[in-house]
Amino acid sequence: MRIRKASSLWQGRDESNPDVTAGLLRAQWDGGRLLAFSGLDGSTDFEKGLVVRTAFGKPGLDVKLPGECRILFPDLGAMECIVTGDCFIVRGANAELRGAFLDACHLLIEGPCEARSPDRAITVTTKRNRTLIASASRCEEAKVDADVEGAIRDRRRWLETLPLPSTIPASSRHALLRAVNLMKTQVSTPEGRIRHRWTTPDRWPHARMWLWDSVFHAIGWRHLDVSVARDAITAVFDVQRDDGFMPHMGSPREISSITQPPVLAFGVKLVNDVDPRPEWIEALYPKLAAYLEWDVRNRDTDGAGLVEWATSGDPHCRCDESGMDNSPRFDATTSLDAVDFNSFLALEFEVMSGFAAALGRGADSEKWKGMHSRLCALIRERFWSERSGFFLDYDNERRTHSPVLASSGFLPLICGAATEAQAGRLASLLRDPEMFQTRFPVSCIAKSDTQHYRKDMWRGPVWININWYVALGLDRYGMAQEAADLRRRTMEEIERFNESHGVFFEYYDDRREVDPPEMHRKGSCAPEKSPYHQVIHDYGWTATLYADMVFSCLRG
Repeated sequence: MRIRKASSLWQGRDESNPDVTAGLLRAQWDGGRLLAFSGLDGSTDFEKGLVVRTAFGKPGLDVKLPGECRILFPDLGAMECIVTGDCFIVRGANAELRGAFLDACHLLIEGPCEARSPDRAITVTTKRNRTLIASASRCEEAKVDADVEGAIRDRRRWLETLPLPSTIPASSRHALLRAVNLMKTQVSTPEGRIRHRWTTPDRWPHARMWLWDSVFHAIGWRHLDVSVARDAITAVFDVQRDDGFMPHMGSPREISSITQPPVLAFGVKLVNDVDPRPEWIEALYPKLAAYLEWDVRNRDTDGAGLVEWATSGDPHCRCDESGMDNSPRFDATTSLDAVDFNSFLALEFEVMSGFAAALGRGADSEKWKGMHSRLCALIRERFWSERSGFFLDYDNERRTHSPVLASSGFLPLICGAATEAQAGRLASLLRDPEMFQTRFPVSCIAKSDTQHYRKDMWRGPVWININWYVALGLDRYGMAQEAADLRRRTMEEIERFNESHGVFFEYYDDRREVDPPEMHRKGSCAPEKSPYHQVIHDYGWTATLYADMVFSCLRG
């Protein structure tokens, strides 16, 4: 079937930027894409809001929240479609459908479809050629007569006004368009204990707000709408405890009891670099200080100056706090001086020194500077293995380096802890095909470390946030070409799978032996049992950090 211009699917011919929508046109229905109403368009509803996922196999939709329902499309034959984060248009040889979120709790579809097995949380209203899917407790049946085309035009208008670059290859432009649509669905409005717009890793199954994810989301949003970026970070402080503790996860109703990587100060800096707001820094400074001081007080369990992650007994998630949930780093010990935790913390100290100086707090600036210097020295002293030429975690129980060669060993580059000679040896490992130069670097576990490698989350696959940090560290040590090459390869892999699958995966195979949906997640690949046993298909920070890399490459 010949693909028409995108404007032949979008109703109306008034696009101010038709290239934006043309980049979304597909000749296939991609399963696993998340659709929801965005907090950029109106109020969201954490407990009752609809979240829908595009179905796998035949075209259709699966309602995931607040209940479940399958929406079947008829046999469309050869087709063309546009799917954004909050509306869709499908034209087949045999039928045409279009739909849009009217608000947080109502999805209106025009065209032939069948809703099957809605549970009690979902209401289905049909009238002539229309189907209204609604949250049962919020359903307004009269909305079955709403203006679908008007809703689609409203959703389209946001896309057409985005400051997207035009001087990039078509593959990057298409992926970037899909990335910003995913990013839009991540945004929720203030609710309950969260008083600012906030973001989530994926509207289903995670749904809640995560600490370091929020920072990675802000890093992408700063290029599109810096006010959203500031809110995404500020919202994390809305769930901070009075003692400074920052939970790894929060929602309008609850917070968790563990923390997550300290990356907030650095995120604040990157957002503020785009649009300086001294008053924002001044308001967050005491909260940041309390947060970092809590880490120092509560995660240096032996008082030796280095911090350790809290671990649990769950074999598939021994260290949720680290963000590297099931990494083999945590398999054999409960007290591990962690390379990544200390590297993140040292970078935070360095950033805080700069904030304090800018705020006229000279004594504070010197304090943070000294803390940065001392922690970097401890990182070199405790974690560097001359034999491996790498930074390794230190097992406090066995009083020896961990045998696990993990990607976390590159993170001393981000805070300046590595010497120039050590940085050079780290770079050589990135070029070594028996270590970290896999077909798609940087693998979580070195190729030579066969004892610990698995195609399962943090036990081998590539994560985009780690690649983003490694490139940042290479830049810090003047290895700009190596950093650019890593970003380019990362972007190409994301674009490759975005073209074939239409989504932004949570992680990718470093060996390029299997597609992401075939890899394990926490022990198995069994989506029929749990969404947490398959790679997440439309994952937040993959999209936002991809967007950041696109804009960074344009800046050179």
